[in-house]
Amino acid sequence: MMVWKLKALLLGLGKGATLLSMLLSLGVYWTAWGWKFALGLVLSIYVHEMGHVIVLRRYGFRASAPMFIPGIGALIRLQQQVVNPREDAEIGLAGPIYGLGAAAVAMGIWYATGYPIFAAIAGVGAWINLFNLLPIGTLDGGRGFHAMSRVQKLLAAATVAGSWFFVPDGLLFLIALVCFGRAAVDKSDERGNWKAAITYCLLIVVLTAISTVRSQTGLEDESPAVAIINDR
Repeated sequence: MMVWKLKALLLGLGKGATLLSMLLSLGVYWTAWGWKFALGLVLSIYVHEMGHVIVLRRYGFRASAPMFIPGIGALIRLQQQVVNPREDAEIGLAGPIYGLGAAAVAMGIWYATGYPIFAAIAGVGAWINLFNLLPIGTLDGGRGFHAMSRVQKLLAAATVAGSWFFVPDGLLFLIALVCFGRAAVDKSDERGNWKAAITYCLLIVVLTAISTVRSQTGLEDESPAVAIINDR
Protein backbone atom coordinates (compact mmCIF):
# COMPACT_ATOMS: atom_id res chain seq x y z
CA MET A 1 0.00 0.00 0.00
CA MET A 2 2.80 2.43 0.92
CA VAL A 3 4.66 1.67 -2.32
CA TRP A 4 1.46 2.30 -4.31
CA LYS A 5 0.96 5.66 -2.60
CA LEU A 6 4.54 6.68 -3.32
CA LYS A 7 4.11 5.76 -6.96
CA ALA A 8 0.82 7.67 -7.10
CA LEU A 9 2.52 10.77 -5.68
CA LEU A 10 4.93 10.75 -8.61
CA LEU A 11 2.20 10.58 -11.26
CA GLY A 12 1.79 14.34 -11.52
CA LEU A 13 5.47 14.85 -12.26
CA GLY A 14 4.96 13.02 -15.54
CA LYS A 15 2.61 15.73 -16.77
CA GLY A 16 4.35 18.49 -18.71
CA ALA A 17 1.96 21.24 -17.61
CA THR A 18 2.34 20.29 -13.95
CA LEU A 19 6.13 20.16 -14.13
CA LEU A 20 6.36 23.46 -16.01
CA SER A 21 4.05 25.27 -13.59
CA MET A 22 6.02 23.81 -10.66
CA LEU A 23 9.25 25.18 -12.11
CA LEU A 24 7.67 28.60 -12.62
CA SER A 25 6.49 28.67 -9.01
CA LEU A 26 9.89 27.46 -7.86
CA GLY A 27 11.50 30.37 -9.68
CA VAL A 28 9.16 32.91 -8.10
CA TYR A 29 9.66 31.59 -4.57
CA TRP A 30 13.40 31.16 -5.17
CA THR A 31 13.68 34.86 -5.99
CA ALA A 32 11.85 35.81 -2.80
CA TRP A 33 13.25 33.32 -0.26
CA GLY A 34 16.06 31.26 -1.75
CA TRP A 35 16.07 27.87 -3.42
CA LYS A 36 15.98 25.72 -0.28
CA PHE A 37 12.73 27.09 1.07
CA ALA A 38 11.28 27.42 -2.43
CA LEU A 39 11.88 23.75 -3.20
CA GLY A 40 10.44 22.63 0.14
CA LEU A 41 7.36 24.81 -0.27
CA VAL A 42 6.65 23.67 -3.84
CA LEU A 43 7.03 20.01 -2.90
CA SER A 44 4.75 20.48 0.12
CA ILE A 45 2.04 22.03 -2.06
CA TYR A 46 2.45 19.29 -4.65
CA VAL A 47 2.00 16.54 -2.05
CA HIS A 48 -1.12 18.30 -0.73
CA GLU A 49 -2.70 18.47 -4.19
CA MET A 50 -1.78 14.89 -5.06
CA GLY A 51 -3.63 13.82 -1.92
CA HIS A 52 -6.81 15.09 -3.56
CA VAL A 53 -5.96 13.39 -6.86
CA ILE A 54 -5.23 10.02 -5.23
CA VAL A 55 -8.58 9.92 -3.40
CA LEU A 56 -10.46 11.20 -6.43
CA ARG A 57 -9.07 8.36 -8.51
CA ARG A 58 -9.87 5.87 -5.76
CA TYR A 59 -13.54 6.86 -6.12
CA GLY A 60 -13.33 6.82 -9.91
CA PHE A 61 -13.59 10.57 -10.48
CA ARG A 62 -11.68 12.20 -13.31
CA ALA A 63 -9.46 15.14 -12.43
CA SER A 64 -6.48 16.95 -13.87
CA ALA A 65 -2.98 16.79 -12.45
CA PRO A 66 -2.02 19.73 -10.19
CA MET A 67 -1.47 23.09 -11.86
CA PHE A 68 0.66 25.60 -9.94
CA ILE A 69 -0.13 29.30 -9.83
CA PRO A 70 2.94 31.25 -8.61
CA GLY A 71 2.23 33.24 -5.48
CA ILE A 72 -1.15 31.57 -4.91
CA GLY A 73 -0.57 27.82 -4.67
CA ALA A 74 -1.95 25.09 -6.90
CA LEU A 75 -5.23 23.59 -8.00
CA ILE A 76 -6.71 20.57 -9.72
CA ARG A 77 -9.65 20.68 -12.11
CA LEU A 78 -12.49 18.26 -11.44
CA GLN A 79 -14.03 16.80 -14.58
CA GLN A 80 -17.00 15.35 -12.65
CA GLN A 81 -19.16 16.74 -9.88
CA VAL A 82 -18.94 15.10 -6.46
CA VAL A 83 -22.44 15.00 -4.96
CA ASN A 84 -22.00 12.55 -2.07
CA PRO A 85 -21.13 14.58 1.08
CA ARG A 86 -19.08 11.75 2.61
CA GLU A 87 -16.98 11.33 -0.53
CA ASP A 88 -16.63 15.10 -0.94
CA ALA A 89 -15.38 15.41 2.64
CA GLU A 90 -12.87 12.60 2.23
CA ILE A 91 -11.59 14.10 -1.03
CA GLY A 92 -11.34 17.57 0.50
CA LEU A 93 -9.59 16.50 3.70
CA ALA A 94 -7.15 14.29 1.80
CA GLY A 95 -5.17 17.39 0.84
CA PRO A 96 -4.44 18.49 4.43
CA ILE A 97 -3.80 14.86 5.43
CA TYR A 98 -1.09 14.49 2.80
CA GLY A 99 0.08 18.03 3.52
CA LEU A 100 0.44 17.06 7.17
CA GLY A 101 2.59 14.14 6.06
CA ALA A 102 4.87 16.48 4.10
CA ALA A 103 5.18 18.85 7.08
CA ALA A 104 5.93 15.93 9.40
CA VAL A 105 8.71 14.73 7.10
CA ALA A 106 10.26 18.22 7.07
CA MET A 107 10.02 18.37 10.85
CA GLY A 108 11.63 14.95 11.14
CA ILE A 109 14.53 16.07 8.96
CA TRP A 110 14.93 19.15 11.15
CA TYR A 111 15.11 16.99 14.28
CA ALA A 112 17.65 14.73 12.58
CA THR A 113 19.87 17.45 11.11
CA GLY A 114 19.24 20.56 13.19
CA TYR A 115 18.96 22.73 10.06
CA PRO A 116 16.44 25.56 10.76
CA ILE A 117 15.35 25.69 7.11
CA PHE A 118 13.46 22.43 7.58
CA ALA A 119 11.69 23.85 10.62
CA ALA A 120 10.63 26.80 8.47
CA ILE A 121 9.36 24.48 5.72
CA ALA A 122 7.45 22.36 8.25
CA GLY A 123 5.94 25.34 10.06
CA VAL A 124 4.89 27.27 6.97
CA GLY A 125 3.60 24.11 5.27
CA ALA A 126 1.46 23.29 8.31
CA TRP A 127 0.13 26.86 8.42
CA ILE A 128 -0.87 26.72 4.74
CA ASN A 129 -2.76 23.48 5.37
CA LEU A 130 -4.49 25.10 8.35
CA PHE A 131 -5.62 27.92 6.06
CA ASN A 132 -7.14 25.33 3.74
CA LEU A 133 -9.23 24.06 6.66
CA LEU A 134 -11.27 27.26 6.71
CA PRO A 135 -14.83 25.90 6.34
CA ILE A 136 -15.87 28.11 3.46
CA GLY A 137 -16.69 27.53 -0.19
CA THR A 138 -14.61 24.95 -2.00
CA LEU A 139 -11.69 25.12 0.42
CA ASP A 140 -10.84 21.76 1.98
CA GLY A 141 -12.47 22.74 5.27
CA GLY A 142 -15.67 23.73 3.48
CA ARG A 143 -15.83 20.33 1.85
CA GLY A 144 -15.17 18.62 5.16
CA PHE A 145 -18.00 20.59 6.79
CA HIS A 146 -20.27 19.48 3.95
CA ALA A 147 -20.54 16.07 5.62
CA MET A 148 -20.92 17.23 9.25
CA SER A 149 -24.01 17.60 11.41
CA ARG A 150 -24.55 20.66 13.60
CA VAL A 151 -23.19 18.86 16.67
CA GLN A 152 -20.09 17.81 14.73
CA LYS A 153 -19.56 21.37 13.50
CA LEU A 154 -19.77 22.60 17.08
CA LEU A 155 -17.19 19.99 18.09
CA ALA A 156 -14.92 21.18 15.28
CA ALA A 157 -15.41 24.80 16.35
CA ALA A 158 -14.59 23.95 19.98
CA THR A 159 -11.45 22.11 18.84
CA VAL A 160 -10.26 25.12 16.86
CA ALA A 161 -11.06 27.47 19.75
CA GLY A 162 -9.10 25.23 22.13
CA SER A 163 -6.15 25.19 19.73
CA TRP A 164 -6.27 28.98 19.53
CA PHE A 165 -6.27 29.19 23.36
CA PHE A 166 -2.93 27.35 23.46
CA VAL A 167 -1.54 28.83 20.22
CA PRO A 168 -2.96 32.37 19.78
CA ASP A 169 -2.61 32.51 16.00
CA GLY A 170 -4.98 34.90 14.27
CA LEU A 171 -5.73 32.29 11.60
CA LEU A 172 -7.08 29.90 14.24
CA PHE A 173 -9.27 32.66 15.65
CA LEU A 174 -10.69 33.27 12.17
CA ILE A 175 -11.29 29.55 11.57
CA ALA A 176 -13.04 29.25 14.96
CA LEU A 177 -15.34 32.17 14.14
CA VAL A 178 -16.32 30.70 10.80
CA CYS A 179 -16.83 27.25 12.34
CA PHE A 180 -19.16 28.62 15.02
CA GLY A 181 -20.95 30.64 12.36
CA ARG A 182 -21.49 27.57 10.19
CA ALA A 183 -22.79 25.62 13.20
CA ALA A 184 -25.14 28.46 14.19
CA VAL A 185 -26.88 28.57 10.82
CA ASP A 186 -27.09 24.78 10.44
CA LYS A 187 -30.70 23.77 11.18
CA SER A 188 -30.53 20.31 9.66
CA ASP A 189 -31.23 17.12 11.60
CA GLU A 190 -28.80 15.01 9.60
CA ARG A 191 -26.61 12.57 11.50
CA GLY A 192 -23.48 13.69 9.73
CA ASN A 193 -20.23 11.78 9.28
CA TRP A 194 -18.13 11.24 12.38
CA LYS A 195 -15.09 10.19 10.37
CA ALA A 196 -15.01 13.59 8.68
CA ALA A 197 -15.54 15.41 11.99
CA ILE A 198 -12.83 13.51 13.86
CA THR A 199 -10.40 13.80 10.95
CA TYR A 200 -10.99 17.56 10.80
CA CYS A 201 -10.39 17.95 14.55
CA LEU A 202 -7.22 15.87 14.49
CA LEU A 203 -5.88 17.84 11.54
CA ILE A 204 -6.49 21.11 13.38
CA VAL A 205 -4.67 19.93 16.51
CA VAL A 206 -1.66 18.33 14.80
CA LEU A 207 -1.17 21.02 12.15
CA THR A 208 -1.38 23.68 14.85
CA ALA A 209 1.33 21.90 16.82
CA ILE A 210 3.61 21.61 13.78
CA SER A 211 3.01 25.24 12.81
CA THR A 212 4.70 26.29 16.06
CA VAL A 213 7.89 24.36 15.32
CA ARG A 214 9.77 27.51 14.32
CA SER A 215 9.50 28.80 17.88
CA GLN A 216 11.79 25.98 18.96
CA THR A 217 14.60 27.13 16.67
CA GLY A 218 15.20 30.52 18.27
CA LEU A 219 13.80 32.28 15.21
CA GLU A 220 10.34 33.03 16.61
CA ASP A 221 10.91 36.81 16.59
CA GLU A 222 11.85 36.83 12.90
CA SER A 223 9.66 36.72 9.86
CA PRO A 224 9.77 33.53 7.75
CA ALA A 225 11.67 35.44 5.06
CA VAL A 226 14.37 36.62 7.49
CA ALA A 227 14.75 33.16 9.00
CA ILE A 228 15.12 31.64 5.56
CA ILE A 229 17.62 34.25 4.37
CA ASN A 230 19.74 33.65 7.47
CA ASP A 231 19.89 29.96 6.64
CA ARG A 232 20.94 30.36 3.00
